[in-house]
Amino acid sequence: DARPPRPIAEPAPDREHGDIWRDVVDPHADEVRRIVYRARSTIQLADVSLTGDYDPSGEQRAKFYRDAFGMLRYAHRLAPDNVEVLLLLGETADELGKTRQAQSALEEAVRIAGAERAGAEVTGRLGSIYLRLGRVDDALHYLRIAQGTELPASASVARDAVMLATALAARGESSEAIDVLANLAPANVVYYTNELALIAFALAVQYDRDDQRGAALEVLDRMQGAMQPSQFASQVQVGLSSIRWAPPEDRHYYQALLYETMGHYTEARAEWALYAAAGDLPYRARALDHVAAIDAARRSPNRKVAQP
Repeated sequence: DARPPRPIAEPAPDREHGDIWRDVVDPHADEVRRIVYRARSTIQLADVSLTGDYDPSGEQRAKFYRDAFGMLRYAHRLAPDNVEVLLLLGETADELGKTRQAQSALEEAVRIAGAERAGAEVTGRLGSIYLRLGRVDDALHYLRIAQGTELPASASVARDAVMLATALAARGESSEAIDVLANLAPANVVYYTNELALIAFALAVQYDRDDQRGAALEVLDRMQGAMQPSQFASQVQVGLSSIRWAPPEDRHYYQALLYETMGHYTEARAEWALYAAAGDLPYRARALDHVAAIDAARRSPNRKVAQP
């Protein structure tokens, strides 16, 4: 459906008036509440625009986030200690690539409310930012606090799980990284949401990187058995588009495995080669194994790529 998403209805305003102490302590409460509702509605539109063909370039999504960011900066001036405003300000800043502003807002939310009470949305995004900044210990601390176990997983739980697994793997804790994702991707899944598709595909990536090739293939075969090829590709792609990668080159690794699974070997080889050419990355040798397997298949009569 290429039609633009429709905004959610704004709730009726709070009709409680005449509370003199509330007006003294928080004189802008009603205005801030209305801004927060409008900002959340705008963020929801941004997230919906990821699906379908409405916004293939991502320009409309970025516009939604810029609009929400402007609203929330004003709300923050009115209520600098409002944790919900700080959370949303951090989210919109992060989505717009304003990493330092996002970090500042989320750290302030943690300072005011404490890490546990600030909520998983704050700690998960802050952990992801620390991971992108190379502060792996800080990333693990906050991502572990944010770690969710509920099923079906929400979008934030899925992203946080992928980032936690990435941080653990960066510390050489591959088994723990796999466990984080495997606990959220049960083997008996019959229907994959976008979030579950992201978790399961990330699990296949972790198995591939850990040289558990059979386990990676089993996960991918299970996913493809439950979905049509176009559905598999589109759902995984939606999940991947929601990730801010750390390191950024990880995007090539994930994209390469997706292309290879779909049988698009030219595109897969290009992505593997881009990852391998990016420098001394931890899974460079594994990426080169994939390149070699594709090249060997091109030289063989049946041109079938064997799992490297």
